[in-house]
Amino acid sequence: MDTPYGNASLPIWERPEPRPRATPVPLTRAKIVTTATRIADADGLDGLSLRKLAKDLGVGPMRLYDYVLNRAELLDVMVDAVYAGIAGTAPPEGWRAAARAFARATREAALDHEWFADLLGSRPHLGPHGLAVAEATAAALARAPGVRDVDDLQRALGAFNAYLVGALRREVTERRTARATGVDVSAWQAALGPYLTRMLDTGRYPTVARLVVDGAHLDAAETFDHNLTIVLDGIAGRPRP
Repeated sequence: MDTPYGNASLPIWERPEPRPRATPVPLTRAKIVTTATRIADADGLDGLSLRKLAKDLGVGPMRLYDYVLNRAELLDVMVDAVYAGIAGTAPPEGWRAAARAFARATREAALDHEWFADLLGSRPHLGPHGLAVAEATAAALARAPGVRDVDDLQRALGAFNAYLVGALRREVTERRTARATGVDVSAWQAALGPYLTRMLDTGRYPTVARLVVDGAHLDAAETFDHNLTIVLDGIAGRPRP
């Protein structure tokens, strides 16, 4: 039977673990997920394939299909394993503090596992731990003063999740770019500084000039928290000054 999860009558979350085999290399889904996560952490999602995973586990590729039907299922269980750590966040009192705690935990997870940021917002995360995080986040936002009904809650969740996905993908992308290019800031400034100065001196870009001349290098964590506060203020329904 074809399902969104592959050729199985049940999604992977409800399929029982295959019976252990008397083989030189015993397997479990947990062992598969741990190894796949290690590969993705080192090489990114492009470096993760079922063939490479099987080789690292010391088994034939066909053995993996007893545990995951395809790469999509593998990604699903990997994502849910990351959500397990986020779900372990103890939410503090107050809707705002709880929402902030889950946002920070999600950011920490994305920085520890950059491939996780690539999958945020790309497809529904319906594993038990993903659902637990969704429930805890929705329950927190449902208590916000500006959330009066389910329509308000949907909009609040949409804004909250859109901020998380955009902020985390941008931060992870910037980290990757810095690693890949090995950018030397002083060398970059020496090469492009004169051009940028000439362009700004034309007076056509006064706001950009202000950002370049007066703007400081912002700390990523502080910026994340600051912008998250703006989002939460909007959800709270506070009037703008």
